[in-house]
Amino acid sequence: MTGRSSSHHLITHRQPLWSNIVPSSSLTKIFSHRNFLSPKEPPMPQPTPMIISSENGRQGAQAAMKLLRNGGSALDAVEIAARVVEDDPLEHSVGYSGLPNVLGDVELDASIMDGVTLRTGAVAGVHHYGNVISLARKVMEELPHVLLVGRGAERFAAELGMQPAEQRSFESLRRWRERFDAHGINELTDMPLRELATQLTRPVNLVDRVDHGTVNFIALDMQGNMASAVSTSGLAWKYPGRVGDSPVVGAGNYCDNRYGAAACTGMGELAIRVSTARSLVLYMKMGMSLHEAGMEALRDLDYLQAQPGQYMNIVAMTPSGEHAGFTSIPGKQYLYFGADMDEPMLAERRIMRDS
Repeated sequence: MTGRSSSHHLITHRQPLWSNIVPSSSLTKIFSHRNFLSPKEPPMPQPTPMIISSENGRQGAQAAMKLLRNGGSALDAVEIAARVVEDDPLEHSVGYSGLPNVLGDVELDASIMDGVTLRTGAVAGVHHYGNVISLARKVMEELPHVLLVGRGAERFAAELGMQPAEQRSFESLRRWRERFDAHGINELTDMPLRELATQLTRPVNLVDRVDHGTVNFIALDMQGNMASAVSTSGLAWKYPGRVGDSPVVGAGNYCDNRYGAAACTGMGELAIRVSTARSLVLYMKMGMSLHEAGMEALRDLDYLQAQPGQYMNIVAMTPSGEHAGFTSIPGKQYLYFGADMDEPMLAERRIMRDS
């Protein structure tokens, strides 16, 4: 007889390979539901809600933590937190009472990102409408777009029923005029606008710092989901239409449940040039620790050789709630607030010499 002996067992397509190795009685045990999902295994513990922010986010963080402690979502938390700061007349780098551009007009920018879906919405160069973080969220939820600017964003706000309102305050205009005085320039000057904006946004002396303020928040909720939000009135005395990193997703804001989140404040042009927020999260995706990723992001920024008075601050968080702040200049802090804490606390940001 040619071919194999009939005493050899032939494996056919009807007989899986493992049927010759594992007895059928054992297969029943291996693939039983009880072996995969044992009722004796304890459920995964709920994450402790956490929110971090720039130094000026205290009131917003407190409002957001009330929601997080009650099981609210990270996305709702960062929106509420940003809205609180946007409405604060004593905060001159965000929302109402933000410092104007070189012409005396307030232009607002914001972005929000959902770490679950990576959906995001942003607006830039918005005049006459406050709470631009909520407008950014509406872009994310109701439009097939990510970013609206200027008149388009204002048209969208009106379509949503938002009411236009004066965003300047007496105090913000007073501070705006003081800058002209410090440079010895009449606010009615006929100097070309490009030269005027350049002079007013440049430090007067070695201790002078132009307002680069912004507020940002990163939150982790009980479900283990993350979200981030950034809102700003932008660089004070800027050329009209200038947009920094705050509404540019990947530069000033990025959030991904799988790897973490980062958000920036400071000279937005720097973060745009090296995609700071996304880069830090990407470094964690590549296997770096939070500290290592932050140091690498600072090295990226250092390569740009920023001009005097230009700096960058970063806050970052991992999916487990580990957090840190980073900065390109010494003496900067960030705020953190866990659900197991009585009140928000400040911590020092790390700089490159700490690596």
